[in-house]
This record gives sequence, C-alpha cells and structure tokens, in this order.
Amino acid sequence: MSIKVEKTDKNNEVKLSFCIEASKFEEAIQKVYAKSAKYFNIPGFRKGKAPYKIVEKQYGAQIFYEDAFNEVVPEVYEKELKEAGIEAVSRPDIDITQMEKGKDLVFTAVVQTKPEVTLGKYKGINLKKVEYNVEDKDIDHEIYHMQERNARLINVEDRPVESGDTTIIDFEGFSDGVAFEGGKAENHELVIGSNTFIPGFEDQIIGMKIGEEKDINVTFPEEYFSKDLAGKPAVFKVKLHEIKKKELPEADDEFAKDVSEFDTIKELKASIKEKLEHENKHKAEYETEEEAIKTVCDNTEIDIPSGMVETETDNMIRDIEQRLAYQSLNFEQYLKMMNKTEADLRKEMEEQALKQVKTKLVLEAIVKAENIEASEEEIKAKIEEMAQTYGRDAKELEQNESLKTYIAESVKTEKAIHFIVENAKIK
Repeated sequence: MSIKVEKTDKNNEVKLSFCIEASKFEEAIQKVYAKSAKYFNIPGFRKGKAPYKIVEKQYGAQIFYEDAFNEVVPEVYEKELKEAGIEAVSRPDIDITQMEKGKDLVFTAVVQTKPEVTLGKYKGINLKKVEYNVEDKDIDHEIYHMQERNARLINVEDRPVESGDTTIIDFEGFSDGVAFEGGKAENHELVIGSNTFIPGFEDQIIGMKIGEEKDINVTFPEEYFSKDLAGKPAVFKVKLHEIKKKELPEADDEFAKDVSEFDTIKELKASIKEKLEHENKHKAEYETEEEAIKTVCDNTEIDIPSGMVETETDNMIRDIEQRLAYQSLNFEQYLKMMNKTEADLRKEMEEQALKQVKTKLVLEAIVKAENIEASEEEIKAKIEEMAQTYGRDAKELEQNESLKTYIAESVKTEKAIHFIVENAKIK
C-alpha cells in the first residue's frame, strides 16, 4: 500500500493518490462474492452454490468491482489520513484510475482539510455592559398573566364583539363560489385578537352582535400551505352565537394564596422579582457572551472550506428532522407546509452554518492557544447533570468514552468563552 499527498491549487484542499495491492483487492472481491453468492441463480447449480469462477464467467469479473472497492477502501482511506495527519472536512471526490482483477487498485481522492486558524485579537476586546433591571411594571406584567390564566369567562349580551372577546361562531368558506375542504365549522370558539385565523378575518368579527350573520371577505396568504388556496380571495359566511369576556380575579392576598405557596400578594411579588432578576442576569450573561464571540470572530479571518459548511448544514437539517419527529411530522411534510424545497432551505441556512463553523474554529484555536483543559471533576459534574436531566445512570454514562470526549470538548469551549469575557474591557 502506498499513498502520495499533494496540495491542489485551492486552499485547504489536498489530492491523495492511493495504490492498493492487487492481492488486497482480490481478497475484497472474494469477500464480496461470499456475501452475495446466495443471490446468484445459475443453471446446473443450486441457488447460491455456483463457484466463483462460474459466476465470474457468467456475469463478468467487474460485477464485484464496485462492492469490492467499498469493502477495501474506507478502512484504508481512514488509516492513511490518520497516519498522514490529515483532518478531512469533506466527502472525498474519488477518481478511479485502475480497477481490474489481478492488478493494483489505483485511485485518487481530493478532499478538503481543516483550515489553520490565525487568531486576531481575543484578549482585551471592548464590550458594552449589558444590564437588565427589574421594574414594577415587569412584576405587574407577570401578575397580570397569572390573573389571565385564572380568569373566568362570563357571557356578554348587551354589546357587540370587542377585541379580546371569546366568540362562538359558525362559518363556511367559499373560493370562487365553491365551498373548500376544511373551511366549515359549527360552534367554533375563536378568541378575537389571537391571530389564529386568516389575516383580516378576526378584525371583521369585531362589531357583530349575537345572532348576526355576515359575509367576511379575506385573501389567503401567498405562503399558505394549501397551494389551491394560496393568494386567492375567499368569502366566509359567519354566524355569531355567543360573546364571552374574561373576568380577572383581584390581585390581593386571597389571589396569592390561590395561585402560589405564598400568603400575601407582597410575598408573591417579591418572589416574582427574584425570579425575574435571575432570568435577567442569565440573559445579560448570554448576550455578553454572544457579543464577545462575534467580536473575536470578526477579528479573525478564516478561509472556511465549503465541505465544513455543508456538513454543518446537514447537522441543522437533522436537528429539524428530530424536532419534527416529536410532533409526529416528517421533513417532507414540513417542506410542503413551508412551501419550500430542501435546496431552498439549505440555501437559507448557509449563512448561519458558516457563522457556526467559524465560531467553532475560533473557540478551538483559543482553547489550544491558552492550553485550556477540562478536568475530570468538571466532566463528571456535567455527566451527573445530564444523568439527572434525562433520568439515566451517571455511572453507566461515565463508561461511554465518546460521550466523555464530547463533554470534555464542550467544557473546554465554555471555558474559552468565559476566558474571552473575563479578559474583555466591559464599559
């Protein structure tokens, strides 16, 4: 086995020339034959029992070449990359020069490599202080939401519909004079101002009186999931049956007892203030860290290979697929709802993927430059936290070396971010 490495005319790209001995390629052919023999049906032999020479004569030796290539090359490819110290960040572009029985397997693989990062300024950067104070109106806002959640609906009969009311309506939708599927309902509960219906629909309910019937004219959004209705005008015949409004409970000591573990509204407000201060602190820390990372990345120029962006985009797509699975949806349904192709979505994600790749490379470079390490105690603490979150056995997780490596890298990344912020000039 021999390999030759040469740079191409592109940055962060190499061409690898491989030559695998004929004997190894022959070995791979025999392995592939052994795995696939059961599928060959040749007259004069029981199915799967025809000798290799007979199969070769019947179908030609090249019938096994592609599978033999895939049998022998991956392991050799990974081994040679490791020995050459090459960190590939893209799928190899393979060009087979020679693939023939009895001869060496000769091919080239062009692959993008991880770029070297020359850090810009990352110590002593200027950052603006981020601070969020809790005001009385913030606490009152939280109390109001608690009142809303504990409100009761009372019937209204002496006035027309107002914004915020809950209405009970019948409706049927027509496009070009024809009723469309899914456009009809009876005794439907609709909160006016919730924006759950087509734009303009709820606004036209305002002012209606109980028992009144009305034609409501709307236009479906251009991006509406049903292509038959997207962008088209429609008429909904609506009848109003009931109007209800929320009656909020008084924000007093009795209310505090009903909705919390506190005996007084004063204690409840103090608890809300403490919670908001905690949230604001974390919000400020997060925004400071985000600004610090952005500043350091802006100070660093990196020629990022397209393969890294493509891989990051693949990861982002997989994240979407996993989230959709929890909602019993698949990726194709999601694309249809968004009225997009996968190519459209990938194009939209490119900028974010590029940003995430650059951030990762810069933080890795800082970890290396500052000799940042993750201690066993830090890794163990993270594993215990993970075990508690997902209801797993911490000792079992500690046996997973891949997980420990991943957590160690995460810890080092967090410490690199803290290092940037701690060494920044915050004004």
